[in-house]
Amino acid sequence: MGGGSKAAGMEKREGSRSFSPGVVLIACMTTLPILVLTLGAYHSWSLDWLRGVTVVSLKGSEDESFISSPAPEDKLLGGLLAPGFDEGSCLSRYQSALYRKASPHLPSRYLQARLRKYEAQHKKCGPGTDPYKKAIEQFKSNHSTGPMECNYIVWTPYNGLGNRMLTIASAFLYALLNNRILLIHVPKDLDDLFCEPFPETSWVLPSDFPIIDQLSSFHIRTPQSYANMLRNKVINKNSNGSLPAYVYLHLNHDYSELDKLFFCEDDQLFLKKFPWLVLKSDNYFIPALFLVPEYEEELRRLFPSRETVFHHLGRYLFHPTNTVWGMITRYYEAYLGKAEEKMGIQIRIFQFAPISSENLLDQILNCSRIENLLPEISLKGSSSSTTKAVRSKSVLVASLYSGYSEKIRDKYFEHAAAAGEIISVFQPSHEETQHTEKQTHNQKAWAEVYLLSFSDVLITSSWSTFGYMAQGLGGLKPYILALPENRNAPNPPCRRAMSMEPCFHSPPTYDCKAGKQVDKGALGPHVRHCEDVSRGLKLFD
Repeated sequence: MGGGSKAAGMEKREGSRSFSPGVVLIACMTTLPILVLTLGAYHSWSLDWLRGVTVVSLKGSEDESFISSPAPEDKLLGGLLAPGFDEGSCLSRYQSALYRKASPHLPSRYLQARLRKYEAQHKKCGPGTDPYKKAIEQFKSNHSTGPMECNYIVWTPYNGLGNRMLTIASAFLYALLNNRILLIHVPKDLDDLFCEPFPETSWVLPSDFPIIDQLSSFHIRTPQSYANMLRNKVINKNSNGSLPAYVYLHLNHDYSELDKLFFCEDDQLFLKKFPWLVLKSDNYFIPALFLVPEYEEELRRLFPSRETVFHHLGRYLFHPTNTVWGMITRYYEAYLGKAEEKMGIQIRIFQFAPISSENLLDQILNCSRIENLLPEISLKGSSSSTTKAVRSKSVLVASLYSGYSEKIRDKYFEHAAAAGEIISVFQPSHEETQHTEKQTHNQKAWAEVYLLSFSDVLITSSWSTFGYMAQGLGGLKPYILALPENRNAPNPPCRRAMSMEPCFHSPPTYDCKAGKQVDKGALGPHVRHCEDVSRGLKLFD
């Protein structure tokens, strides 16, 4: 899964080929549209990645919240990344800076120092080292007497790719706060997606880990969960005796009130006694860590700007492998690179909030019109100007279905743009249904997240972790489509996010000190309720 380690799946797969993408250009330069069609040869496996259509357009607005500072050659991202990696083993690590505007959000010097310290610690304690071997022997003994020289948190995947990546970032920050080593369980569907983020070591859980075959089956009723061991008095926070070898932390959306004690300071102190923690979650739980008094000062030093947490951690941890980076760069150079403006539209429909495709399309177009993201059309059959230079804007649509991009394309093909701007509409894939269990599906999804993060302006769907990933990596405050009401789009159709941070969908409501349920979105200036999930929590400046 990364960094030059064959075991991690970084080697380029046999049969992985480049292609010459087809280009479809529809430009309205005078009173009659001119259609230029050029098709290049391509391999059949990549057909979905060659869909793209350009269309006549109009005047849009630039995202003024993303200020581009110089130094596109800053491949270390302001000191976020460590030098010294073999660049050929993970091209995206240092090349991504060439494709995205330089972020105005620089990592704090303290964060840089802590990351370098963690990298050294991971190299010392990672798989294959003597401290790791000693910790494994302790694990096999089925009991522990306290922390060891090196202590670990094992992440195991649950739910879709967006959930997985957000929880990896959450687990990493937790490891950073507790001087633990993060190891991630990489099943086949996650292989060859991410490079190794730490130099001269691996974050991949070895295949001979004692309970690796059991991890996928862990759930709320697993006897080794923190809640169940407390409930059944297997562990006692006031005891100094022998403890189990590990604790399973169940932080999924269905977790119990006892599971949520994880976010209490006393419980955090108790968990330090366990050399091994196993985590499964589909929640971005970082906002709740900011409400744990023990971590408050450390988090303030790490992230003086609270809404940059995932922006920094995501760009530090997640680098597409060469296989995925090839998908990204080929598509970008074929379709997106020459546009003066880039707009992303991320579309997701949830069963709990149904809406017809026609109503959702209207909602997207109304949002784009009201926020001046896409222009009005001219019903006169031609653009208003044929002499002055026009701007070009590419629109990248990420959706399981192709109909939305086709309708947006058709709108500007059938009617000229009012101000004559050239708009190109593209959609890399349309899988119809989500297949998290398939590696190729996850590779395409990861590539589309990354392509969306190159946008200057972004429209996302409420509740979507896919959208959270794109906005966080890109440092964007998206326009969030409001959830439908009675299958209809509400008014207004969208609202601008006040923070680029992801939302913690299912936060705890129990106040550990007060011993009662409280509104945690009202406890402090930097943790408030999300724009798209009323019960959720997110970080704000």
